Amino acid sequence: MTTDVAVLLGSKSDRDISEKTIEIFDRSGIEYTIAVASAHRTPARVVEIINTSHESGVKVFIAIAGLAAHLPGVVAAHTTRPVIGVPVKAALDGMDALLSIAQMPAGIPVACVGIGRGENAAILAAQIIATGDKELEEKLAAHRMELAEQSLQDSQTLF
Repeated sequence: MTTDVAVLLGSKSDRDISEKTIEIFDRSGIEYTIAVASAHRTPARVVEIINTSHESGVKVFIAIAGLAAHLPGVVAAHTTRPVIGVPVKAALDGMDALLSIAQMPAGIPVACVGIGRGENAAILAAQIIATGDKELEEKLAAHRMELAEQSLQDSQTLF
C-alpha cells in the first residue's frame, strides 16, 4: 500500500494540531503515517523517516513544529517532495515558528500555513495529491461546497 502523506511532529505536544490533519485525511481517504521526530533531539530519526517515506511512495510531507521550528526545513533539506510546515503557538505567540518556517533559504522551499492550522496543511497536501487524482479533486470540490453552504447558513442565522 502506498502512503500519500507523512506527518512529522516535533514533539508529542503538537498532537492537537496533527489531529486536525488526520481528520481531513480520514474523510478524504488519504493514506498517511504519523510520527514524533525532533530536528534537534533525534535528527537521525528524522532522516530515517524521510528515507522510509520515500520507499513507501509518500508524495507530501507535513512537519509540525514550534519555537525554532527547524523540523520543516530539515525535512525539506532531505527530500525533493513538497513539504508543508505548520507553525505551533509556543513562545512569542507562534511568530518565531512562523518566521522560521516561512524564511527558508533559496532553493529549499517549505510551504507554510498559519499558526496551528493543521487542517489547512492537510487540505493543501490533498490539493497537491489531487493534481493526479480526479476522485480526490472531486472530494475537495465537495468540501468547498460544504464550506460555502455553512457560510450561507451562518449569514442567515446571524440576526
